[in-house]
Amino acid sequence: MIDDQKIAKLKQIGGEMRMDLLHMFSHGKVHHFGGSLSSIDIVAALYFYKMNYSKELMNDENRDRFIMSKGHSVPAQYVALSRIGLFPKEELKSIKRLGTRLQGHPDYRKTPGIEAPTGSLGMGLSFGNGIALAGRRNGLSFNVFIVMGDGELQEGQVWEAAMTTAHYKLGNICVLVDQNKFQSQGSVADAMCVDPIGLKFEAFGWDSMRCDGHDLGEICKKLDQFSGKGDKPLAIICDTVKGKGISFMENTHAFHNYGLSEEQFHIAEKEILGTIRGV
Repeated sequence: MIDDQKIAKLKQIGGEMRMDLLHMFSHGKVHHFGGSLSSIDIVAALYFYKMNYSKELMNDENRDRFIMSKGHSVPAQYVALSRIGLFPKEELKSIKRLGTRLQGHPDYRKTPGIEAPTGSLGMGLSFGNGIALAGRRNGLSFNVFIVMGDGELQEGQVWEAAMTTAHYKLGNICVLVDQNKFQSQGSVADAMCVDPIGLKFEAFGWDSMRCDGHDLGEICKKLDQFSGKGDKPLAIICDTVKGKGISFMENTHAFHNYGLSEEQFHIAEKEILGTIRGV
């Protein structure tokens, strides 16, 4: 169970992960800032609180699995994987360079810790279903955590997969929806409204919960309610802020895929540092 000391530690980790993400992207090159920043706290709660996962467990078939279904936000996962020692922190700066192990979308053939290739939106849950079914057939015991974007829920494959998850009673699957309310070219509501997300999952036979996706204590308390032992999968709808942690990026689609100027980079660095010192 989560306690105040653990929450404080996770807040520190979340702040440091934002700084690592900013330094990884730097300035002068286009990167997916908005959705990576909105999902940082979710990723921190999973890797450093909930999941049965570590460098030592990499080859353990009973380790938990994580899938970043909205693959353009995989940089948030790269930061977590570097923190647990799967590759050096210095390697983060190689992102999206020719020949690097850290591509702009997940490549499970190259990058340690990546479980699924999710360049196309809407595929992560289908992949997670397959992993969970294979684990059941092989008598394994692990949970599958999948982070999806709210814009991604506009894909029809998501709901076919959701129906499949419930039909096969894959209660060891937990989806966390990063509902930051924006996608690449505007608001999710304007493009194609996906609300009410929780009720939609429930209609497909899931349990659902809602939480503040930047309140690490609240995220962890919701995750504490997920055992992975029942028949029903769980969807946790996380209310988040696009570009969270950098004021000029927040609540806009403009920084979904953007290249910072050097001046903007230093402003962002100062803001994140202030947050870390304030934790």
